[in-house]
Amino acid sequence: MSATPSKKAVPTSLFASKAPLEWAVVNNGTLYTAQIPIDQSGSVVEGGIEAQTRQTMDNLVHTLECAGVSTDAVLQVLIYVTDRSYLATVNKVYADYFNAPYPNRAAVVVAGLAREEMLVELVVYAAVNEL
Repeated sequence: MSATPSKKAVPTSLFASKAPLEWAVVNNGTLYTAQIPIDQSGSVVEGGIEAQTRQTMDNLVHTLECAGVSTDAVLQVLIYVTDRSYLATVNKVYADYFNAPYPNRAAVVVAGLAREEMLVELVVYAAVNEL
C-alpha cells in the first residue's frame, strides 16, 4: 500500500477567511493557491481592474515568499476576469511581476466571481520545497 500524500498549509498573514479554505497548500513539491483582490481587512480593493490586479499579485507574492520562493517558481497561472476588456490591463500589471521564461497560463472570462465586486482571480501552481 502506498502512503497517503501529505498536504501542508502555507502560513501567511493574509486575511483569515471565514470560508473553509487555506490560501495555499503544498504537496509533493507543488504549491497550490488561489488569490483574490482583498486587503488585510478582507475587503475587496477599490480602484478598478488595475488596482484589483495589483492587490491580487501582491497577495500572490506574499504567499510565495511565505513558502520560500518567488514568482520565478510559478509554473502555471489561470486568470479569471469578469470582462474581456480587462485582459490588456491584467497583462500590463502581470508583466511587472513575472520575467521570461513566463509561466504557462490561460485566461478565462467568467460571468462572475465569488464576491460580486471582484473583477479578477488567479489560480496559481508553483514549484517549492516541501515545508
